[in-house]
Amino acid sequence: MRWVNRHVRRSDGIFLGALPILLLVLLYLFLATQRHAANPADKILPLPGGMAQAMAALLFQPDQLSGKLLFWADTLASLERLGAGLAIATLMALVVGLVLGVLPPVRATFGPLVTSIAVIPPIALLPILFIAMGLGETSKIALIVIGIAPVMVRDIASHVAALPREQIIKAQTLGASSWQIMIRVALPQALPRLFHAVRMALGPAWVFLISAEAIASDVGLGYRIFLVRRYLAMDVIIPYVAWIAVLAILVDVALAFLSKRLFPWAHGAGH
Repeated sequence: MRWVNRHVRRSDGIFLGALPILLLVLLYLFLATQRHAANPADKILPLPGGMAQAMAALLFQPDQLSGKLLFWADTLASLERLGAGLAIATLMALVVGLVLGVLPPVRATFGPLVTSIAVIPPIALLPILFIAMGLGETSKIALIVIGIAPVMVRDIASHVAALPREQIIKAQTLGASSWQIMIRVALPQALPRLFHAVRMALGPAWVFLISAEAIASDVGLGYRIFLVRRYLAMDVIIPYVAWIAVLAILVDVALAFLSKRLFPWAHGAGH
């Protein structure tokens, strides 16, 4: 049987998906052990014990200045910024994407503007945002929104514009207005696509968040990573990066689960 025709069972899929991760972990442990055998003070590839010891202080010991548990304070601050940015961008994508997708004159007028904004590297706008909005939370959230919203808007607009023309004609035959077509015809079919767009935007959103925190912040996962890098504290950096990956995966899995539960028809349920 050709590989293209092979279907992987769920249990086998979990094993196959975990296998490359396990091999990478084993490779890291091998290389770290080799480096520490040659140099017990090596900081580049810390051993698990060293990472656990370094993270214990951030996890369980209050900071002397702020009195906070730094790891959890960093996590909460980053998630709040990420959540705010994603929420604003998602709302913009839904509203603007529907309007552009349903109304051709509006799409012809503002479509090029959205495309132009989408192709601008958001990181290049970071100094402008800091100058215009200051170094507070607003500029960090704005970077996330500017970074992902235009791409999400284009995705939703193109999806709505590609809906079968027969649906629009039938709705008009029944007396539906442009507003009713947008709400009753386009919106239900745009929502599953919106979940997909948010999932695709998660990676870039984390990049923009970490970049903003690294440049101007006093708390956050990105701030902590760039703070300790000057000390070559890989025993903190690696666990923080791994934690960011875990958070991103959990959010992605949650969005996929919600999408399948709320819109089973969009995922082929019953076929």
